[in-house]
Amino acid sequence: MKTITKIKYSTFDLNSMKNIKKIKYSTFDVVLVIFLGLVCITCILPFVNLLAISFSGSTAVAAGKVGLIPKDFTLSSYEFVLSGGKFLRAMMVSIERVIIGTGINLLLMVLTAYPLSKGTKKLAGRKYYMLFFVITMLIGGGMIPTYLVVSNLGLKDTIWALILPGALPVYSMIILMNFIRELPAEMEEAAEIDGATPLQILIRVILPVLKPALATVGLFCIVGHWNDWFSGMIYMSNPDNYPLQTYLQSLLQNFDQLLLSDNTHDIQSLLSKMNARTGRAAQLFLGSIPIILIYPFLQKNFTKGLVLGSVKG
Repeated sequence: MKTITKIKYSTFDLNSMKNIKKIKYSTFDVVLVIFLGLVCITCILPFVNLLAISFSGSTAVAAGKVGLIPKDFTLSSYEFVLSGGKFLRAMMVSIERVIIGTGINLLLMVLTAYPLSKGTKKLAGRKYYMLFFVITMLIGGGMIPTYLVVSNLGLKDTIWALILPGALPVYSMIILMNFIRELPAEMEEAAEIDGATPLQILIRVILPVLKPALATVGLFCIVGHWNDWFSGMIYMSNPDNYPLQTYLQSLLQNFDQLLLSDNTHDIQSLLSKMNARTGRAAQLFLGSIPIILIYPFLQKNFTKGLVLGSVKG
């Protein structure tokens, strides 16, 4: 028996090696790999240059000597960013917005997508509901009417002014709806036979299998909340309430004025080691770290959820 087992394993290994040798790469595959590699390098190099500038001295940066490696290495830019208080305060506003906003987005998308995934027999007037949501994707209310609504509701200078106007992302909701429509109908029918209510079916049957789709639309929501700077510029009259991207936008426009207005630490000692470019680079790099850390955890479900929930005609 031992001899037979060895022969089987050796035969399997030989066949496997033969199959491996038969694998051939076409010219298109080679060109595609080279092209994608160049695209990756093109995306990574500016980020590496930004990081190098943030760690370089002001003289080297002003002279244009910084490439991919820092010159006159210094942490002055990061010292200014982390000790000034404004950057950290703005980041906390953005983190609060992402957590609350994404939670509300996912809740409303699930509660809207689930009933809309049913046919007209189970949901009367479904076509009219869908038409209503699709129209909102094509025609917006306008910036001035939206501002007046937010202002009259007393939401200005609050976190809700950044969240509620876009509480239901319709495009992401449609992706989630199509994902639910692809689920086998037998799952819900079995739960109905057992006496489950529609809410119980949604929570105990549908939600557990929605993880890939929720990861996809959740990532859309996280990136959307984190990168939005225009809402903060419109709805926040107090700079202390700026989310991070709005603060960075104002910083890019007038860095020197904001630098000189910060009296929480010794500015003069930092000015000799940094300038506007190094300060901006440090803040832009720190602002991108949260998204870079979150994406790897959602990446495995991102592509699957996007394909399964693709918009159909």
